[in-house]
Amino acid sequence: MSLSWLRLALAVVMFSGLLPPPAAGQAPPNLALARVRYNSLKTSARPDGALKVQIDEIDRQIAEATRFGRTGELRRLLAKGTTLLSGRDWTDLDDFSQSLVLRTDQLFIDAAAAYRVRLEQIYAPSLALTAPLTVRALVRPLLSQPAGLPEVYEVGSFTGVSRDLRESPLAMDLDLSAAFNGPHTLEVEVHDEARQIGRVALRVWVQKGMTERLAALEAAAKTLPAGPRASVRYPADYISKVNRGLVEMGTFDLGRELNAAEAVASAASRAVDPFAERRGDFKRHHLLPSAGEILPYRVYVPKAYDGTRAAPLVVALHGLGATEDSFFDAYGRNLPRLAEERGYLVVAPLGYRVDGFYGSGIGAMIDPAAERTRQLSEQDVMAVLMRMREDYKVDDRRVYLLGHSMGAIGAWHLAAKYPERWAAVAAFAGTGPPASVARMKDIPQFVVHGDADPTVSVSGSRGMVAEMRKLGVDVRYIEVPGGNHIDVVVPHLDGAFDFFDTHAKGTPATRR
Repeated sequence: MSLSWLRLALAVVMFSGLLPPPAAGQAPPNLALARVRYNSLKTSARPDGALKVQIDEIDRQIAEATRFGRTGELRRLLAKGTTLLSGRDWTDLDDFSQSLVLRTDQLFIDAAAAYRVRLEQIYAPSLALTAPLTVRALVRPLLSQPAGLPEVYEVGSFTGVSRDLRESPLAMDLDLSAAFNGPHTLEVEVHDEARQIGRVALRVWVQKGMTERLAALEAAAKTLPAGPRASVRYPADYISKVNRGLVEMGTFDLGRELNAAEAVASAASRAVDPFAERRGDFKRHHLLPSAGEILPYRVYVPKAYDGTRAAPLVVALHGLGATEDSFFDAYGRNLPRLAEERGYLVVAPLGYRVDGFYGSGIGAMIDPAAERTRQLSEQDVMAVLMRMREDYKVDDRRVYLLGHSMGAIGAWHLAAKYPERWAAVAAFAGTGPPASVARMKDIPQFVVHGDADPTVSVSGSRGMVAEMRKLGVDVRYIEVPGGNHIDVVVPHLDGAFDFFDTHAKGTPATRR
């Protein structure tokens, strides 16, 4: 696999509106996303002169830090490069602030006892410190609070703090008992005598009674079949992953997830299938045994679906940094509309992690953990497809893949690896190795890319389409003049479904 292909794959990103919020302390911001932000900004800024000299040196240091696995230094360099490319100077105060991180054993808090958090550093900053530090901890609710409560309040103050927080982290016991249910930002300010020299934030969730509700769900799950059991156990499983630093909190709404799990448990306890009669847009879950985790997937079932006739199915793959929700909540919510109008089942898997790439070969992975993520991402998609075929009457002649960005890369990988499964593919702003086309030459393709895409070069789709045409693949290619990485999807989603309407396995391309 060429280095140019690796760079292209690492450059894939979903648009900023779908990126996760600043990360939890024990799960620092996704490194692949940090690379993408930096590389995309570098492509757009086209640095020259003195700035180019600085960026070239940062790139050299990034390559060295990557080669030796110095992740903390890599985060520092990406933050520095992003700051410079944004037209701002990188100062010693920036360097110090970027070194700070908050770590804790739990981000979801019942608030019945003191909440312990550690202030640490991930690298040695350049700022010269001559006096002991002081630290102030604040809580800022992210939702509207009852009248009369402050918008931000102090929950701890500490003096005589070590100047080297790598060697001597600061353990803080904070009282969050006054916080209302919901998300909050825990903000920690670091002061050197009279000046503030750094700030770090951690998103936490306070939920009174959480411990008892989770215990009741776990007890209920033990008596349920595998299908509803996964949905009942999902909140506890997700909380455990966040607390262990395996995933970021993201947009997870604990109150809503607890209510949903309790509703499934109540229905299942009455021997009622909680999903059998559901129509429209909703969330389901499954246990992926190879990962040992419960994973979500989002489903759309048209109102007219009654299980007597086989329905076409679209498997929608999100872009880097997004989740199973993106194709439902973003893109103008056009995918659910099209599914309802055209009578399609739609399923959007998570793909194990937001940066899983659905198993696509993005070069020799840097470490075994990344390779495992890649493999589990593919397994998640295929397991969800199997679940959909078990739970709904799916027309196996009309199962389609649709993806944007990383999702398009994944769609081409899965089409080449399992060509017998798919009736057609729609790939937006993707890229792939042209050598893979021979393995999917019998799968019709609908391909869209903007010729001004700063994130994934249009050359990626051009190369794939050229090979498709060489091999006689049924392909429709739309290259959007001036189109970027984002704006090419919504105007052409209807066209993708038009393409799906006219293509089924084993039949001529005729409009339905």
